[in-house]
Formats: sequence, C-alpha cells, structure tokens
Amino acid sequence: MFARSLQQSQRLVLAPLLVGLIALGGVTPVAAKRSAGEPAVAIDPVRLGEQQTQLYRVGALITASRGPCADILAIVTLPLDCPWQSVRVVNEDFSPEVADVAYRDLPGGGVRQMMVSIPRLPAGVEARALVTCEVTIHLVNPPEEAAAALLSIPRRPPTALKRFVGPSPMIEARNSRLRRLAESVLADAESVGKEPDDWGRVEALYEHVLSTIDYAEGPDTSALTTLDDGIADCHGRSALFVGLCRAIGVPARLVWVHDHCYPEFWLERATGGDEFGGEWFPAESAGTPAFGGMPIARTVLQRGDSFRVPERPRERLRYASDYLTGRPLPGGGKPRVKYVREIVEE
Repeated sequence: MFARSLQQSQRLVLAPLLVGLIALGGVTPVAAKRSAGEPAVAIDPVRLGEQQTQLYRVGALITASRGPCADILAIVTLPLDCPWQSVRVVNEDFSPEVADVAYRDLPGGGVRQMMVSIPRLPAGVEARALVTCEVTIHLVNPPEEAAAALLSIPRRPPTALKRFVGPSPMIEARNSRLRRLAESVLADAESVGKEPDDWGRVEALYEHVLSTIDYAEGPDTSALTTLDDGIADCHGRSALFVGLCRAIGVPARLVWVHDHCYPEFWLERATGGDEFGGEWFPAESAGTPAFGGMPIARTVLQRGDSFRVPERPRERLRYASDYLTGRPLPGGGKPRVKYVREIVEE
C-alpha cells in the first residue's frame, strides 16, 4: 500500500488499475522524473521579476452516495513546473480508502496528473485525496528592445514544437481566413513607418486582437467564432491570437492558470555560431495589456491546447480535464465526485 507521504514512495505497490497503466507506458511512479517534451531552454534570468508564493490545493472528494462501488480511478491535474514556476508538495491528505497514488506526465509535456486508485468504496462513504502544493511564481518581464530585435520567427520549428503551428481544438490555424487576416495585419504594420522586426510582427497580431475583439465574460469560443462575433472572453481572445501566430509559422499555445487562460508564443534566438535556441513568451488576454511578459502571479496548471489522454483515446482535448471512472457493485451505483482546486489562504 502507498505510504502516506509522497516523499516516501520508494516502494509503491500499485493496484491493478495503475499497474495496467504503467504496463502501457501511461504512468510513472511519484518519484520518477518528468520529461518536458520540448527544447530545454531556460528563461533569461534577467527577465524574472518579483517572486510570489501561493499555497494551492487540488484533489477529489469521491462519495459512494448511490451505493457501494469499486475499481475507482480519479485523475486530477496538478500545478505544473515551468521556467518561472516551481511546485513543491507540502501536505497530503489521503483517506484510508485510497490505496495507491502515482504521478504521470502526458506525452509531449504540458500536463502533470495525479492518479488515485480506490479498490472499493462502501455505501455512503466519502474518500478523500487532497494535495497542497507550495507554488513559487516569478513575474516575467518582457525582453529589452535590443534583445527582442534579435528574436526571429523560426524557419523550421523544432520537431517537438511542430504541433504548435498546426490546428488544435477550437484553434483553426490552417483556415484561410486567419491566414489572410494575419497577412493583412502585417502589411498594415509595414505600411506605417519602418518595417517591423519579427518581435514587432507578433506584437502587431496581438494588438490587432485586443483592439478589434471586445472583452466580455462568456462561454469559450474558437478562433473563428471570436473573429465572427467580435467579442470574447480570455479564451476566445487567446485562441484567435494563437491561431494568427500559427498562420504565419509562429509556434503558439494556450496557458491554463487558475480561473483564466492566456497565450504564449515561441521565437528563436541565436545561441552562438550556427546554433539556435528559443523561448516561450507570454501575453495577457484580459485586463491591462502585457506583451512578452506576465506581470501577474497566477498558478499555472497546463501549457498547451491539444492533449491525448490514455483513458480517452478517441478524443483530442484542448484541456486535460479531471476524470473519474468506477463501477457499481450489486445494489450500488456509480461514484460521485467533487473536484477541489483552490488557493489556500494562509
């Protein structure tokens, strides 16, 4: 049985559900190292600003309210380590019904998940699997003008980033309308004064989205729907900006944070000689504009907008949502779940 501390997980004895997942290469024990799935280029330390720390609790409360059930597998998204955010587990709260816990990263990176196995849950009993993380977040400053001028749109994106230049759920990157709009915006930018550098070209796309798409709370919309409606929330604005970036070959994706999402884009920079590296740059999609930096400390949950989850093989997901499976025992029903995702006030 899993020891109650994740730090003492040297001898995990995994329940059948998790054993099967490991056999398929879909899950790694808690102590295993993660793979980022993309070029490992650290953010320029000069661009890291003020540091803030939050306690963030995630998990699931699972109840056999309809009668006894078994073979429960709960999947919960955890805060994500990234160049400007570090995550440390500081407290675990697992009820006795929880047999095993393991972590995994989805292929390609961008999502960290906790896998919770409950072999049997008696009628009326609530199982608890909660993890509190200490999340240290740096504000991110945009690059200096001289440094930004050296960045360029990659002629050939690294293999691991090619999925961020094509279409994904709700981002119709290959649609001709987006391509024509992006070209029109860049042509307008070049007609007023000197021709912009690649940083300026991406910034022109960003400014066009913010100036032409009104902000309003509402349902998530795709890039094309946002373009048609002329109004959207943070998701719609982000999707349109990402779609325009991809239409001209700039790798871009969504970043999902607590109660919000925003876009980020990738530009290439020379690292010496004939070698090139690159970096992701965030942009704010609501409130005060911020291009190339992030002035607000938010807990990052996922980076990306096209995920494959082993338990849902036929679906391509823009967000790897929390997930629960379980089977009713005779006289019982399927379990009910309440997911927990909250900032903990100290």
